[in-house]
Amino acid sequence: MRRLIALFFSIFILVGGVMAQQMSDDQVVQYVKEAQRTGKSQKQMTTELLRRGVTKEQVARIQKKYAEHSTAADGVENKPSQLRERTSLMTDGKAIRGTSYEEAELEEQKEIIDLKRDAKATPEAPGSNIFGHSLFSNRNLSFEPSANLATPVNYRLGPGDEVIIDIWGASENTIRQTISPEGTILVRGLGPVHLSGMTVKEANSFLQREFSKIYSGISGTEPNSEIKLTLGDIRTIQINIMGEVSVPGTYTLSAFSTVFHALYRAGGVNRIGSLRSIKVVRDGKTFADLDVYDFIMKGKMKDDIRLQEGDVIIVDPYQSLVEIVGKVKRPMFYEMKPTETVATILNYAGGFTGDAYKKAIRLVRKSGREHQVFNVDEMDYSVFRLDDGDMITIDAVLDRFENRVEVRGAVYRAGLYQLDGTVNTVKQLIKKAEGLRGDAFLNRVIIDREHEDLSHEIIAIDLGGLLNGTIADIPLQKNDILYIPSITDLKEEETVAIYGEVANPGTFLFSKNMTIEDLLVQAGGLLEEAATTRVEVTRRIKDPKSTSFSSVLGKTFTFDIKDGFIVGGNAENFYLEPFDAVYIRRSPAYRRQQNVVVAGEVLFSGSYSLLKKNERLSDLVSKAGGVTPDAYVKGARLIRKLSDEERRRQNDAIRMAQNGEGKDSISIQKLNLSETYTVGIDLEKALANPKSDFDLVLREGDVLYIPEYVNTVKISGSVMYPNTVVYQKGKNLKFYINQAGGYGNMAKKKKVYVVYMNGTVSRLKARNASAIEPGCEIIVPSKAEKKHMAMAEILGISSTTATIAAMVATMANAFK
Repeated sequence: MRRLIALFFSIFILVGGVMAQQMSDDQVVQYVKEAQRTGKSQKQMTTELLRRGVTKEQVARIQKKYAEHSTAADGVENKPSQLRERTSLMTDGKAIRGTSYEEAELEEQKEIIDLKRDAKATPEAPGSNIFGHSLFSNRNLSFEPSANLATPVNYRLGPGDEVIIDIWGASENTIRQTISPEGTILVRGLGPVHLSGMTVKEANSFLQREFSKIYSGISGTEPNSEIKLTLGDIRTIQINIMGEVSVPGTYTLSAFSTVFHALYRAGGVNRIGSLRSIKVVRDGKTFADLDVYDFIMKGKMKDDIRLQEGDVIIVDPYQSLVEIVGKVKRPMFYEMKPTETVATILNYAGGFTGDAYKKAIRLVRKSGREHQVFNVDEMDYSVFRLDDGDMITIDAVLDRFENRVEVRGAVYRAGLYQLDGTVNTVKQLIKKAEGLRGDAFLNRVIIDREHEDLSHEIIAIDLGGLLNGTIADIPLQKNDILYIPSITDLKEEETVAIYGEVANPGTFLFSKNMTIEDLLVQAGGLLEEAATTRVEVTRRIKDPKSTSFSSVLGKTFTFDIKDGFIVGGNAENFYLEPFDAVYIRRSPAYRRQQNVVVAGEVLFSGSYSLLKKNERLSDLVSKAGGVTPDAYVKGARLIRKLSDEERRRQNDAIRMAQNGEGKDSISIQKLNLSETYTVGIDLEKALANPKSDFDLVLREGDVLYIPEYVNTVKISGSVMYPNTVVYQKGKNLKFYINQAGGYGNMAKKKKVYVVYMNGTVSRLKARNASAIEPGCEIIVPSKAEKKHMAMAEILGISSTTATIAAMVATMANAFK
């Protein structure tokens, strides 16, 4: 604790500038503890805390909080008269009762041990992986004695124990006293009564004799009073823990504490500590020698003896540490006694895994000069003794079979089978696989046989003759694979196809005696637009024995359909053959509705269906009830969807633009990639001259928009002030350019053009007044800008570069 406060004081001096707080106080404390454990310097910790946003004020606050906690403990040390007063310390959120400053120090020491337990995550090979070493570093297994236990009859009383003597019957009394340092209690009428060193059972017998001197009814053949001694508060004892433990020293424990609890308080054994021989020395002699493995493996608690005042626990270094790896259930290091063998460590490791090779193990030993390897057979496991540093390896079983045969193909239960007394031949194996399927091809069955040199041999069998008895049964060998092909495996999968106006066109499996009606049912039936007067079937030309070339590609059969049945063309006896293709054509008289839209200034806007081919703009306006008085017919425009052919041409143009090289290539940005485009029309002339070339023929998806009259003109592009002005009849281009402040510096004056409301575009000349109409837009293009870098820009860039370089140099110096 004091070291932690001193460290925070040093950090408080070093931490300077104020930054945004990003870590809580608890996170800072945990970071400092972890940094201490990993050996980081004070400067490193200060730098990292600054980077994480810890401020000087936050460090001062944490230091003050821990200093107050430490001062409370120091106050106990500086007041000897209060050493026996009960104090309350808070450790891990729990109140712990103590009687002296030594106990306060013990609790601080316990906190350090807990931190060491938390630091176990950092491995120290091989000690970090020794079986049993984590037992005393587990917070959930403290071996702490229970305060609710009944008074053990073999508990030996000593100074500091509180005894309760109850007398009931003819005489009643209760005496509650603490055994003095001299080992006595003071009883009225008897004087000092010595109890120290007696067990509870012995003390009860002794008190019965002593109290009979002042209570006549306690002794005799027919006593009328009873006496019994029990324990109140239990004394504490001091024991010493020495040797290879995490924190050796003197510990104050409950008199009920055992050896395991003492080891837990000391943080358990360290990296080289022994768990197999933990000695308890009492009165200068070895009183007990504990083996922790007996508790771990067998649950034996007989050696976990209760400690007494002045006991010394000694943990020696281990004698022999052996590692076992490979196919065991618990591969790790194990501490072994000199007399223990391979069988013992296999038991400690939980035994072999299911895929382990159990007949022998491999052991590598450091002989003192070189390494030695031993192959220990199974019969020697119980006699082969182990030495320190041995490493045992358990290998896996070989990836092969010693009694396997396999059957594949046209049997009901294909798979692996055991080669034994019931399965030794081909016929027995087929019987074990529950026989042949109906599609089995019996003329040529194959055995793939593996020889001892791992080469393979193919053995062909006439299975039909073998089953009939005309051919002798063939014995099987280890790793034989019997393959019985199916007749469907030996030829191409037979299918038929149907295309055209059916619900689910595609390819279907061929079946014998399949008709066109059967295929139509599988394809979901005919669509509404299907033509029933002409169904075509094309068939492959198949002549496997032909030796001459033929130019004929196929045969065609034509049928009619009536009420779902094929009629005509000898359809009654017509059956499909493998790979036939059926075509259902579209009826030439079938037409779906084709809709167009008219919007804007008409009486009845909306969608209209085309009733015949070659319907025109005038027909659509007539269906819509004509135009309204506010309509600007001359500005009407037509929006049309791309057809399949137009979309194909657009894709070709994009491909040419992407593949083009040089200045003659087309820019993709200049292409109109929309799904619709505007058709320039003159609706005024179309309505005046129906059926003329101005009266455009409509097609599905067309949208005709007739706007209101717009009496403005928009001027945009390379002008001084793009503007929208009122249309004035008879005014020429110069007038409207002046309305926009004149031409810009980069204007192309001879390339000015106008876009009309109906979607058409026209070049403009300076004095052509008739070309400007209401609602149009005058566009003045600009020349391409040439990139010339002025001297001021060059100097600016140089200045910026120099500034950046100076800033980088300053930062580098700051972090030196």
